[in-house]
Amino acid sequence: MTPRCPICKAPLAPRAENRAWPFCSARCRMVDLGRWLGEDYRFAGPVEPEAAHDTARGWAPQRVEPPDDEA
Repeated sequence: MTPRCPICKAPLAPRAENRAWPFCSARCRMVDLGRWLGEDYRFAGPVEPEAAHDTARGWAPQRVEPPDDEA
């Protein structure tokens, strides 16, 4: 099966010969970028807080209490 450009469905040249991979051309790359920036593409699930990703890597945020001011 020949890989095809996700934007225009044209057959793709081999990766070694195609600087725009996985698209067929720089134009299709820019069309895809414009769709991301225009929010035409969305993730299907809910967005997790950034802290959840840090916890998965072994770092957990810690709450820092302000110092008690004794005057």
